[in-house]
Amino acid sequence: MAIFTMRMEPKLISSVQNPLVKKVLQLKEKSRERKKTGLFVVEGQREIELAQKGGYMLQSLLFCPEIMDSATIESFIKASNPEIIQVSEGVYNKIAHRGTTEGVLGLMLTKDHALEYISFKNKTPLVLVAEAPEKPGNIGALLRTADAAAVDAVLIANPKSDLYSPNIIRSSVGCLFTNQIGVGTTDEIITFLQTNQIKIYCAALTASKNYVDCDFKAASALVMGTEATGLTENWLKNSDQNIIIPMQGEIDSMNVSVSAAILIFEAKRQRGF
Repeated sequence: MAIFTMRMEPKLISSVQNPLVKKVLQLKEKSRERKKTGLFVVEGQREIELAQKGGYMLQSLLFCPEIMDSATIESFIKASNPEIIQVSEGVYNKIAHRGTTEGVLGLMLTKDHALEYISFKNKTPLVLVAEAPEKPGNIGALLRTADAAAVDAVLIANPKSDLYSPNIIRSSVGCLFTNQIGVGTTDEIITFLQTNQIKIYCAALTASKNYVDCDFKAASALVMGTEATGLTENWLKNSDQNIIIPMQGEIDSMNVSVSAAILIFEAKRQRGF
């Protein structure tokens, strides 16, 4: 791998037919390619910095010198020793989603999100659980809310989308990297919560209690289902308490990320934060 210094110029890619350009496009477009290689694409200075801060390893860094100067690139190589590659403006516009707004793009190694790697720093963790989320925008919004409230973990049951999809990274504004995330089946996550003595509060319409009347100060998991079908029966059977946000209009539900934000910040309010 090349080390970028002022004495050594990185290699330059100026053709959109270059194999690395094709690889980047495949990683952006195909979940199968990301899973096979263990790599994903991160675009933008802030997102790359957040990923590095979150412990993600930067393998390769591609930048367009017409957009981002080399002095800025130096800051990315302190935490790791990535391959540094210059790309022409035409190539960058081909591989980047945001055109000339940032000028830098990284290939990073994915993480293992198995539940066994989830750990808690305090005895009363607050956990957000989302079952079968599908829309990247909703997943990104949930992760942004979780980051804003500094929840202890986000657990995703039966995921329908690849976490490293560029759409999720973009909609989460990098909060994919700032949250502790675990992935598993519904049964696995229920077992995990019960083993760790975390109370399960399911957002549901039936047999529910007003969320403001619940005590979230103990270790708590706020469990959200899809807007279309809600939570599966297994969650409802294992719920310590179903909770509801009373609606005053004509509809009986809100966007899942909005609902999650209301519940999370009520829990944080009760905890004095």
